[in-house]
Amino acid sequence: MSGDSSILAETKKKARIEIIPLIDVIFFLLATFVLFTLSLQRIESLPVQLPVASDSSAAKPDDDMVTLRVSDQETCFWNEESITVADIAPRLERYKAQVTNPRVLITGDTKAKFGTAVLALDEVRKAGIQQVSVDTRPPRR
Repeated sequence: MSGDSSILAETKKKARIEIIPLIDVIFFLLATFVLFTLSLQRIESLPVQLPVASDSSAAKPDDDMVTLRVSDQETCFWNEESITVADIAPRLERYKAQVTNPRVLITGDTKAKFGTAVLALDEVRKAGIQQVSVDTRPPRR
């Protein structure tokens, strides 16, 4: 029977400490503390005066203001007159020469492509017209 006890002693496992999970926990705690201390830094910003939106129904369009509407067919309307995209630049130049204080309102229908509206805005900028408004009302349902 003395041989049986030596076999039991050899098969008995020793307790050991696993180091890999311990390292994982330590790195997690380290990352948490680093992120926490980074969030404690004071973020400084510049004071900015934001514009205040006003009711568009209160503003009455002048007779001198031009409404440039962009449609989904990549056609434009100059005060309800249908024109092509190529006609925008010459019309803006004539308009700027005729009016002392040129103003343009750019609007579009619900299916208008963004690229055409940006093209119209670029043409207004190239013409040197400073007072430009973009209609941002939600579509009527």
